[in-house]
Amino acid sequence: MELTKETIQNLRQDYRAAELNESDVAKNPIKQFELWFADAMKAQLYEPNVMTLATADKSGKPNARIVLLKGFDENGFSFYTNYLSQKGKEMKKNPQACLVFFWAELERQVRIEGKVEKLDKEASEKYFHSRPKGSQIGAIASPQSQVIANRVLLETKVEELNQTYQDKTIPKPAHWGGYIVKPTSIEFWQGRSSRLHDRIKYDLINGKWQTTRLAP
Repeated sequence: MELTKETIQNLRQDYRAAELNESDVAKNPIKQFELWFADAMKAQLYEPNVMTLATADKSGKPNARIVLLKGFDENGFSFYTNYLSQKGKEMKKNPQACLVFFWAELERQVRIEGKVEKLDKEASEKYFHSRPKGSQIGAIASPQSQVIANRVLLETKVEELNQTYQDKTIPKPAHWGGYIVKPTSIEFWQGRSSRLHDRIKYDLINGKWQTTRLAP
């Protein structure tokens, strides 16, 4: 198939898998997310915890990348990364973020906006030591987001660290740990036919969640 502007313009899918009504959703958006996440797990989707993390620097310039959800509860949505990475620096200067989940097979999307805070050291330590050894080594070896001369330097560093910690507990590096996005709004999107999608949004107002329907 020849790739043309028209080819791209004509890419479309008519969504008919389900619908989303105000009477069907949970009163609490965390519970509603739990229900949808369980559906994604049951459907055996590939890495259902994949999410886009969008941040912005102090001037408002946006940036986005894929990270992995590693936990959620009434307090918020958690993930782990290098504090000195680009996203880490942006979240330090502008502690606001947006998370986006897209489960294509279920024709569903969830958008979460909120304030970002670091998880406590104990939580980060516990998760770090639950990771495979290779991932622990990688967190130490990689100066995430920084320019490196070539991959050989990275692989050499990994080899050196593997030798150093061959029979030792690997300490969590000070520059690595968890964040939690504490939501102020959560939107659930269900694809519908003819682009008349269902959008139910929860907003945290005076400590209570309120729901509204948004036009597609």
